[in-house]
Formats: sequence, structure tokens, C-alpha cells
Amino acid sequence: MKDVITAGVDGTAESLSAIRWAAEEARLRHARLRLLHAWVLLAPEPTPRPEAGEDQNYWPHRMMNDAATMVHARFPDLPVDEVLVAKDPPVALQEAAEESDLLVLGSRDLGPVSRYALGELGLRLVAHTASPLVLVRARQDPGAHEGAGEVMMALSLHEPCEALLAFAFDSAARRGVTLRAVHGRHLPSYAYNRGGGVEPVAAEEAEQDARQELAAALRPWRDKYPDLRVDERVVMESPAPALLHSAADAGLLVVGRRHRHRLPGPRIGHVVQAVVHHAPCPVAVVPPE
Repeated sequence: MKDVITAGVDGTAESLSAIRWAAEEARLRHARLRLLHAWVLLAPEPTPRPEAGEDQNYWPHRMMNDAATMVHARFPDLPVDEVLVAKDPPVALQEAAEESDLLVLGSRDLGPVSRYALGELGLRLVAHTASPLVLVRARQDPGAHEGAGEVMMALSLHEPCEALLAFAFDSAARRGVTLRAVHGRHLPSYAYNRGGGVEPVAAEEAEQDARQELAAALRPWRDKYPDLRVDERVVMESPAPALLHSAADAGLLVVGRRHRHRLPGPRIGHVVQAVVHHAPCPVAVVPPE
């Protein structure tokens, strides 16, 4: 454990929401909060710091001061580091992720018709960061929902998911809330008759099989966290809609990222892409071990 939570600072409403969320997470983890602003054209930082009228980095300093003031007003005892980096944001944030337990960023919300609201930077980081990445929308005020929403975890059961399980169980335990484990699965082909209808007995058998697999995957973790309430849910529909339909009242949605593909460009899978664009709550994307 590095005991550092890094939040990206860029002065937007999304960034401020992410910083508030990161500060609360740092408090829960007894970790340091690192506020990071990266811009390739940052001027060298002189010593001592110049007056405001002569400061070439006046706006970055102002953004950072505003963010730090907001955090200190709410968490006066939380250790906070303010870092300005003269690098391209993707490079600086990816490096910061390697030095942090968690990277927290704002995620733009442009409404349901905007499929790619996350943006190129966010997609690149979701696909390649070495640490879990949390995306927070501007409309999400952690102060209004702390401890109220369950932690929701998406399990595919077809890929290694130990890192995902560890993150989700730990997050729910720290918050003292229920962990909702959701598994979405298509009905198998044998559950449909020739007319395109669903055979009830076959569908029930498929759902029962899925419930048993989910219970088996969670059993060792239930033993590790005997006091944590776990709500197991199997939804017999496409995984992405199943998650989005279940996430309306969640406080945090935790999803696992697939292993990196050999093809170039960000490849995060359609389920992760759907939830980071459309989930109404903060989304934590956990990389594979």
C-alpha cells in the first residue's frame, strides 16, 4: 500500500467533485491526498514564489489553492500535497497512478445522447493505468451521499477477478454499507424454443446455475468479511444493461478491466465502456492483477 490517493485538478466542476470524493476516500483509508495539475506549458517554479501579478503559473496556482482550501475546510486534519507537473496530462496522470493506491478524475456528463462523454484522456487512462481509477461526475456530491449508497460490484465470472473482489469488499467494509454483487448473463441458446420464445424451465435452470457460480465465487470473500452484508443478484440479461439498471441507487460501482489487448488504442470492453459513460454514480475501474 502506498497510502496516497491522487486527484486530478483542472478547475472544472467535474474535477471539484472528484477532489471531494478523493478527500473522503483518503480519510477512510487514513491516506494522504495528492492534488495534481499537469500542463506541458507550466513555467519553472521559482523560489521564493513570486507575487500574483508576476506569477506565470497564476491560474494553476489559483486552481490548486481553491481545491486545497475546499478540502481543508471539510477535512482540516487530512494531509494534502499540492503538485504541479510540466508534462502532458495523460503522461503525468499515468505516472501518478503508479505511485498511488487510487487515481480519481472528473468525468464529463453531457446527457444520455452523448455516448463518449468520458473523453479521449479518460479512455486512455481507464485502459492503461496500473492502479484503480475512479471517475466522478459533477452532479455527484459526496457530501450528500456519504454512507448512504451501497457499493455495487459487477462480476463476469469468466475472467480472474481477485483484484476486483478485494477492492469491492474493502470499499464496502470501510464505508459500513452493503456490498451488492451483480452478475448479468444472457440466456443460453437452449432456453429459447424454435418460435423465439423462452422455455421457462430451461431459463430457470440457467439462472440457478448462474446463482450457484456467483455464490461459489463470493464464498471465500464472505469468509474474510463475516460481518459484511452481501446482496447477491443474478440478472438474466446483457451484462451492461443489467448493471446500469441496478446502479440507480448505488454509492459506488466497481467494475474490473480486462487484460490489455495486443491491438493498439484503448480497449476496455463494452461493459466497462457502457458504465463509465452512463452510470449515475462514481465508477471504480480495477485493473487485473
